[in-house]
Amino acid sequence: MIPDIRDRYNKHFSQERYQAFLKDLYSQFDHVPGFRIAETPVFIPGYLSDKIFQACNEIKKVILRPDFKQLTEPSLSDEYRVPNEDAHTTFLQMDFGLCEGKNGDIVPKLIEVQGFPSLYFYQHIVAGLYRKHFDIPEYVHHLFNGYTPQTYVETLKNIIVGDEDPANVVLIDVEPFKQNTQIDFLATAKVLGIKISCVTDILKHGDKLFYKNEKGNEIQIKRIYNRVIFDELLARKDLDIKFNFTDDLDLKWIGHPNWFFRISKYTMPFIESDFVPKTVFLDQIDSIPQDLENYVLKPLYSFSGAGVVFHVTRADIDKVADKSKYILQEKVKYVPVIRTPEEPVKVEVRIMLLWPDDAKEPIIVNNLARLSKGEMIGVKFNKDKTWVGGSVGFYE
Repeated sequence: MIPDIRDRYNKHFSQERYQAFLKDLYSQFDHVPGFRIAETPVFIPGYLSDKIFQACNEIKKVILRPDFKQLTEPSLSDEYRVPNEDAHTTFLQMDFGLCEGKNGDIVPKLIEVQGFPSLYFYQHIVAGLYRKHFDIPEYVHHLFNGYTPQTYVETLKNIIVGDEDPANVVLIDVEPFKQNTQIDFLATAKVLGIKISCVTDILKHGDKLFYKNEKGNEIQIKRIYNRVIFDELLARKDLDIKFNFTDDLDLKWIGHPNWFFRISKYTMPFIESDFVPKTVFLDQIDSIPQDLENYVLKPLYSFSGAGVVFHVTRADIDKVADKSKYILQEKVKYVPVIRTPEEPVKVEVRIMLLWPDDAKEPIIVNNLARLSKGEMIGVKFNKDKTWVGGSVGFYE
């Protein structure tokens, strides 16, 4: 989308450089990610960067509302309400499709907003490796708001580890070494020196949690960097977990679990912006739209897009048992914006924000990009295709 950079990048691209880039990445952690890594970054021009950041600011207004907790209270139930919730989320993600605007221009359209961590360490590392192996000008950046590689990592360390010994800080997930995103877990552990643990390996004594180190000694957990997706946790009835998330525990959640529900698809109907497609709770629709082909049906809480109905029919809506747990969202039209040696590519960008305890509002810090040639973003729509997959944006 920045023509001169794209021309130069495509001209000098080679499979040899791409394979060297991948080999370098894999060797960093002795691990091959469970997702495809795209052949190219995304080059975002200044005018589009401005629109994306404007969209972020308009979305933040809802999250900054003084009554936001009251507004989102119905998103939580006693089944998964975790005690000791903090004043605001620590992590915030905003996903935008790059779409066709009314005047034929490219505009960001919000796909989802999440109060949950993303690939903060991996994205930073992969951006550096794109720079190392390909020709990327210095005037485009993957970090924002004046962050340097050093201050970015320091900020994350202050948020996740704080004043604690890294040995007392644990990143938890359901079977973390089977997750597609485990490369970010490995990057986080490498940079911060913290433990990666499965939820089933955590021990509980009284109101304290522990893990066993390599010597078999029990180490108290004082901070949890929470990477558990509740949908997956609730679906795994086979897990032998020795504590409950709803226990009143003597520790600090880094990324308190309640924000996963509060800031989610549930938030979208409350956002008024030209950058947000029309979104309504399914149980609050007066009449079903006649043009259902222009809508997507989404469960409020789903893992990796599970349950999304892209081609909606009245029958799909009728068979939803609990309509309060679904939204109907206006469909957006992705524009193929990246020129490749074959067909052009559609793009979804994720803007990654942090909200330190001492900050007045969330701060834009980093980004992620997903490239697709299919009908939607995702692996199943891009099988056997090239120049698709996970990537990063370099913004003018």
